Amino acid sequence: MKILPFVTLGLALVTGAALAQPQDVASILKATDKFRMSADNLQVETQINVLNADGTPDKERRYTVFAQAGRQSLVVMQSPAEKGQKVLMLGDDFWLLMPNSQRPLRITPMQKLLGDASTGDVATMSWADDYAGKLVVQEPCEPAAKTTCLHLSLSATRKGVTYQRIELWVGKTRFEPVRADLYVLSDKLAKQATFVMDKPTAPTMVLEMVLADQVGNHKTTHVRYLSRKTRQVPPEWLNPMFLVRNPPLE
Repeated sequence: MKILPFVTLGLALVTGAALAQPQDVASILKATDKFRMSADNLQVETQINVLNADGTPDKERRYTVFAQAGRQSLVVMQSPAEKGQKVLMLGDDFWLLMPNSQRPLRITPMQKLLGDASTGDVATMSWADDYAGKLVVQEPCEPAAKTTCLHLSLSATRKGVTYQRIELWVGKTRFEPVRADLYVLSDKLAKQATFVMDKPTAPTMVLEMVLADQVGNHKTTHVRYLSRKTRQVPPEWLNPMFLVRNPPLE
């Protein structure tokens, strides 16, 4: 039996409408998040490399990120140039802790760590908790790609996020993140992100996030997740007044 073109189109629209329900988008985002954060409490060893517009290396830094449940994260800077510095995220509140300062300094999630990687890019690893969205369309993952993705449009549901709007493309079967356009409060496109997976045909985790600047220097910033392991930190590690004393964190 031959299916008429308008019937095929109608079926596609029905399928798209079903997927566009908010609860379904929330489920997709939860599945997408698992590729970046495999457990509620993680220790993630992270390396950031910045490349100039011509591809030559600029800077490199290492960070230990303790991503904890309930929108809590602690970033410990490991490179000699930043040794002793820490960033603490508790919900919408971000603090920078310097080794020679007696007071934690309030910062924003847009505060730069290195290159185009902001504090929020490194400390925040969940979209499902911070964004509501809708399915826009099924389309090629890249303009010339043969593979098809789900294009989701996400809007922030709280103030303490790095980006107010995200246009996100995810795999239509496993919902792994493929790429994203990242917009700031003024609705200006600030960065474009692409995600490198461990297994192209059957991905299980994100190995790297590549951020391309869309505003000024046109550098690229590679955020590599060197290792992940489940770890819940002691409660005092999430207290800025404890961290300001620069205690050893082992």
